[in-house]
Amino acid sequence: MNGGAEATRSFASLRTAEGREIRLEYEWVGAPRDEAAATVVFLHEGLGSVSMWREFPRAFCERHGFAGFVFSRQGYGRSTPRPHGEHWQPDFMARQAEDVLPALLARVGIARPWLFGHSDGGTIALLHAARHEAAGVVAVAPHLFVEDVSVASIAKAREAYESGALRERLARHHADVDSAFYGWNDVWLSPAFRGWNVERDIRAIRCPVLAVQGEEDEYGTLEQVRAVQRAVPHAELLVLGACGHSPQRDQPEALARAAGRFIVAHS
Repeated sequence: MNGGAEATRSFASLRTAEGREIRLEYEWVGAPRDEAAATVVFLHEGLGSVSMWREFPRAFCERHGFAGFVFSRQGYGRSTPRPHGEHWQPDFMARQAEDVLPALLARVGIARPWLFGHSDGGTIALLHAARHEAAGVVAVAPHLFVEDVSVASIAKAREAYESGALRERLARHHADVDSAFYGWNDVWLSPAFRGWNVERDIRAIRCPVLAVQGEEDEYGTLEQVRAVQRAVPHAELLVLGACGHSPQRDQPEALARAAGRFIVAHS
C-alpha cells in the first residue's frame, strides 16, 4: 500500500500471552491524528496484510478526514512470522481481539477507535468491541460461524496455493508466505473448527455497528451478517450487489460512501 507523503511505516514490539516477543508492522494514513474526525483501525482478512489493503484505507481516510491505522497481524506481511509447526487454535480470532489488539492499541496510543475489519478481521473487530471500548465497528464480510461454503472455498484456496499461482501472488505481500497461508488455512480446515461460533460472544456490543456483505460472497452466505443483527439488534446491514468476499475491491465506491457516512453520523 502506498500511503503517500503522510504515511509512515513502522513496527511495534509486543510480548504475547505466551511471553514471546513479536514485531507488528503498521502504517498511518489519511489525516493527521490531531485534525482527524475519527481514528479508524483497519483489520485485514485471513490472508491479508498492510499492503494487501492496497489503496483503500488511504483513499477512504483522505476522503472523509479520518486518521487511519493499518497493521499486519503476526504471521502476515512484514510482521513476525508464525513459527513453523505452530498451529492456531479455534479461538485464534478471540485471542487477537482480547490480547493482541488491546496491547497494540495501547502501545501506539489509540483509545476508543473505530474498527474497520474485513473477513477474519471483521470478526476480530466485533469480538474486541464486545469486551473493550470502541467508537464503533464496520464489519465487512465477517464470520460468526462455519458454513459449508466457507470450508469448500478455503479448500479450493489450498489447491490453488499448492498447485496454482496463488502462492506466487501472496509472496509479494508476506515475508514468510507459508506462515501466512497455512496459519489461516490449517485452522479453518481443521475438524475442531467446524463447531466454532461467536454469535453469543458479540451480544455485549453497545457501540454502533455496520455489517457489510456482498451478495456473491464465495466465503459465506448472507446469514453471517443477519446473525450479526440478531446478536446486536441495533446493527445496520449493507448488502452489496455484484460483489464477492472483498467489497473494498469489488465495490470500493459503495463501501467507502456508506461506511464513511456511518462513521461520521455516529462520531
